[in-house]
Amino acid sequence: MSGDGEGPRESRRISTHAVCTAIRDDIVSGAFPPGSRLIEEILARRYGVSRVPVREALRTLASEGFVTTRRHAGACVAEPTEREAADLLDIRALLEPLGAAKAAQRRSEAHLKVLRGLVRLGQERARAGRCAELRQLGDWFDETLAQASGSPSVAGLLTQLRRKIAWVYAPGPVVRPLETWEACGALVDAVARGDVERARELAAVRAGRSPGEFLLRRTGGDRVHPPKQPVNTAGVRS
Repeated sequence: MSGDGEGPRESRRISTHAVCTAIRDDIVSGAFPPGSRLIEEILARRYGVSRVPVREALRTLASEGFVTTRRHAGACVAEPTEREAADLLDIRALLEPLGAAKAAQRRSEAHLKVLRGLVRLGQERARAGRCAELRQLGDWFDETLAQASGSPSVAGLLTQLRRKIAWVYAPGPVVRPLETWEACGALVDAVARGDVERARELAAVRAGRSPGEFLLRRTGGDRVHPPKQPVNTAGVRS
């Protein structure tokens, strides 16, 4: 009996998670600009699901700060102020050094292998002038370093923070890419040695880049895009 009852609940949980990820990705990408209304019925058609997982996904996104509820308008994409956007960079400057320090204490050999591989690829791409590929490598590096902290709480906060920064800021041009990846290599070396303070220091320098390197995105109009292909609720990546 218990097995029969778990199926619908598990399916609903996965569906809600998938829809939440899809809506969040569309918000971050700008498909839903700040201030856009998020109408449950239209979103359900867009992602090929019922309104129930959409409603639950909107609640989750509201708790994350991507969605707000307006009187007489319902759910809308949040509109961060310039001050709130600047706060994200300040939070990053505090949180990333903490994550690096914990990684120096808790990292596994598997984490180190991936981090070193990413540094090697980053340096190769930088030398070859393939800067368009470096941003995604940098994202993978940050994600792996966060996972190496051994703290689901810290890793989760860093993931959410990176999403919000990608949402409110358009990254500027890559500056001194080879130096950037050499600094990443030095950080990985400190983590590998278990040098907590050096890892914290290097991460602080890396996270303390000037806010001028980020371009604040402008807010958009009030539209909801037409339906697209249904979400693959078994394969959406968070």
